[in-house]
Amino acid sequence: MEKIRFEELNCSEEIRKAVKDMGFEETTPIQALAIPLVLEGKDVVGQAQTGTGKTAAFGIPAIDMVDPQRNETQALILCPTRELAVQVSEELAKIARYKRGVRTLPIFGGQPIERQIKGLKKGVQIVIGTPGRVMDHMRRRTLKLDNLKMMILDEADEMLNMGFREDIETILESVSSERQTLLFSATMPKPIMDIIHKYQTDPKIVKVVHKELTTPNVNQVYLEVKQKDKLEVLTRLIDMYSPKLSLVFCNTKKKVDEVTDLLQSRGYASDKIHGDMKQSLRINVMNKFKRGDIEVLIATDVAARGLDIDDVESVFNFDMPTHEEYYVHRIGRTGRAGRAGSAFTFVTGRDFYLLRNVMKYTKKKIKKHPIPTISDIETIKTSIFLEKIKKKIDEGKLEKYIKVLEDLLDDDFSAIEIAAALLKMELEIKDVVEIDIRPEKAYKSTGAEKGMVRMFINIGKNKRIRPQDVVGAIAGETSISGKNIGEIDIFDNYTFVEIPEEYADEVLSIMSKNTIKGNKINIEPAKGKKIASSRKSPDKKFSREKVRKAKVKRK
Repeated sequence: MEKIRFEELNCSEEIRKAVKDMGFEETTPIQALAIPLVLEGKDVVGQAQTGTGKTAAFGIPAIDMVDPQRNETQALILCPTRELAVQVSEELAKIARYKRGVRTLPIFGGQPIERQIKGLKKGVQIVIGTPGRVMDHMRRRTLKLDNLKMMILDEADEMLNMGFREDIETILESVSSERQTLLFSATMPKPIMDIIHKYQTDPKIVKVVHKELTTPNVNQVYLEVKQKDKLEVLTRLIDMYSPKLSLVFCNTKKKVDEVTDLLQSRGYASDKIHGDMKQSLRINVMNKFKRGDIEVLIATDVAARGLDIDDVESVFNFDMPTHEEYYVHRIGRTGRAGRAGSAFTFVTGRDFYLLRNVMKYTKKKIKKHPIPTISDIETIKTSIFLEKIKKKIDEGKLEKYIKVLEDLLDDDFSAIEIAAALLKMELEIKDVVEIDIRPEKAYKSTGAEKGMVRMFINIGKNKRIRPQDVVGAIAGETSISGKNIGEIDIFDNYTFVEIPEEYADEVLSIMSKNTIKGNKINIEPAKGKKIASSRKSPDKKFSREKVRKAKVKRK
């Protein structure tokens, strides 16, 4: 479809200025299709994958619609998970940068509700929340929706997969029918169509087809690292692969400054570009990078937009990008003009859900890369150095240097000792930082499949607990996505649920302070193997696929 520039849209000057600051000039397809319709006041259904720019597609008109003079909630955005709620809130804050008096607030589980109540009392025009926490505030009357103008369901299919349909319908039925309703979903199963027909008025449907996003010329890998080890891992990778030119991406200008200072202090030919630098200085740095005077360029996403250099051999995601499209933009800086490139992404324990989102969005499997050891680097550097020596010998003209070494031989040093000393001087690695590559915490066998932890919860059928209640509570309060929760076994008085190991600490910490279906719970790692078949069978046993579809199957 034909691209549209943001200044062509009928949105405010403040919005256009903020979007320009964010580095965007043209709309994405979903934005071009949806924004004009929303600004006209129509109900809209947008079918688009995560990472296609849909947040701005509903965020721009929502921000322009609200009245900053009225300290009441005028737009409510429902999201399936707290990390998406935070992501949407951050994006809206950037878009509303120049709209004076427009305030947004994310509300979700895992955060003290008192802090959220305090924020709501101050008066916010746009609330972004997970269904469970929104319902909680509605019951407490701390979130009042009497004058709601716009209702937005983001990733509606994911919310239904997590068992939030009942909550969503309760919220929709409790607000004015005169509201404008927007629904965005990657898929359109029958339950979504039911909500559209029941709660929207003559909705306009816009659809964006997902396409191939990454080039096959780029070898994409990730490294599981601790935050404190990122710089050491970065320098080891640079030493190991010796890319001619490389780009290092950080999420903030402050982090760009920190990484640049540390790389320069270690002797790397590096420099930076970000939005706080004068344009003339940025151009100067870019020219040095193109000439090869700078081998490592550290940048933010916005500063690197429009960067067009064919010789970049490696891209390093020092910080995991918060948006899938940022990942695509970053790795697209290498593997250009038919050349091969590499993209290394640093992933901490809390970043794995972002990595999974990227793989889902790009439809590419990103393989794990081991952290290079000192021995790995020495082996590579030795091989490179020996190849250089062979090349110099083949070139000849070594008489002057042979004379110098002959003098050393007269001092009773052997030729092999002299060669070994020269090799050591070339390859010696200084300021070595030890990296602990052991996992943060290992759980003993809990009876779950590899990579999962089986959790025990002290309520079950006696409290009318259903699988969707368990999935909704955990996914709504923590950063784990509902689709990543494993098998659920529900007994009369207790329940077992499988959680990916990287989320185990977080789930234990947060859920021990929360409830499931209003019931205070005790949650802990399960002990021993799964219950033997000779013991009483659980009332309900669910595979991941069945959990996602929220179907109850009796044994």
